[in-house]
Amino acid sequence: MLAQAAEVQIIETDGYDLDSQPDAPRIAISGEEIKELGRMLAIVDGGTGDHCRCPGFPTILLRDATGRQITHWSLHHQTMLRSVGNSDAELRDGAALTDWLADRGLVRSREIQLLLARYAAEEELRRASWVEVAPPDLTAVTEAVSRREDGAEEHLVDLVYRRFADPVERIRVLAGWAGFPARYETSTGGTPWYEQAPQRMLLTEPTEAIFRALASAPLTASQLDGAAELFTALEWEADIPDSLKSALIAHVTATGTGPMKFRMRHGYGKDAGVTGR
Repeated sequence: MLAQAAEVQIIETDGYDLDSQPDAPRIAISGEEIKELGRMLAIVDGGTGDHCRCPGFPTILLRDATGRQITHWSLHHQTMLRSVGNSDAELRDGAALTDWLADRGLVRSREIQLLLARYAAEEELRRASWVEVAPPDLTAVTEAVSRREDGAEEHLVDLVYRRFADPVERIRVLAGWAGFPARYETSTGGTPWYEQAPQRMLLTEPTEAIFRALASAPLTASQLDGAAELFTALEWEADIPDSLKSALIAHVTATGTGPMKFRMRHGYGKDAGVTGR
């Protein structure tokens, strides 16, 4: 279709926002530069069938010699090209296209790529840190869980129950591990699914067994964090013993993060009259 175009406009905004963004950075190319763009837009045969839900940018408008718009395309995450249809085509070299656009003054794609690379580095550091705090002898399977390998979490559960056969020890170990997400924040926010594996295991334990285990000895800071997270999980329904509740309120009030305090106020601290920010 590029062969039919006399001019191509590339605009650093999404296709739904063109009229409201008249000052958005843009370039117009013709002749040999259209052929260059065509090489930059080479796609992988077959495609993935994916359809990104974001509006995408930049927008690429193809016009004929009369100025009539032939069609428009959009880039998604600087790696996919959308035209007409229900799926996006994967670019052979999205990085090369990003550099090509930046050389012509359209730098937003490069800025986004650098931002995404920073986010990815943060998430990788977080993943590695979670693996490091895994219980003894479970590092290898924890690594597999963090990489979302098939069957890894089921294997982890099996090993945890074999390695920590005593319910009191198992619950206390899991509580300490479950406290990790409470203190770890990244730019994108949220908690990776794999980090909730310890909490998912705790939620399968009998309620009274959890209370007995947590009351069997003084709790470490990480165990208090894990208990606080467990008792504010949507799946948790049981009332908490007053002594444990008091310990959690004191701990989170003194050392908790903003989100921990928010969950406390709207969870186990609500009936205790905990207020404030």
